Amino acid sequence: MMHQCDRKKLNIKQGHRKALLRNQAISLILHGHIQSTTTHIKVLRSYVEKIVTLARAGDNFNTIRRISQELPYDKEAVYKLIREIAPKYVQRPGGYLRIYNLGRRPSDTAPISRIEWV
Repeated sequence: MMHQCDRKKLNIKQGHRKALLRNQAISLILHGHIQSTTTHIKVLRSYVEKIVTLARAGDNFNTIRRISQELPYDKEAVYKLIREIAPKYVQRPGGYLRIYNLGRRPSDTAPISRIEWV
């Protein structure tokens, strides 16, 4: 049976995975794009799209508090997400990010992708 298969575990422990996703999400928000392995990018896409859906509610206390729980390391990223990025996607029902496949990394032939805002 396929119980509890809602997300990839990326072969790392929960604390490390949570920190990795948070740091990658902050980099994506601040820089507009990041490049990593395809598996990391696909997990990051679902994580960030849920945060953007929260941010579409607007610039109020509860929204800031809920997003700060997900991205506690950087308040600048939280405010940029709420004030600049999320208002672009208010009318869009989902699919805020685009993934480009870049081929394989020469050293270990891992598939590499780039994620950016639509």
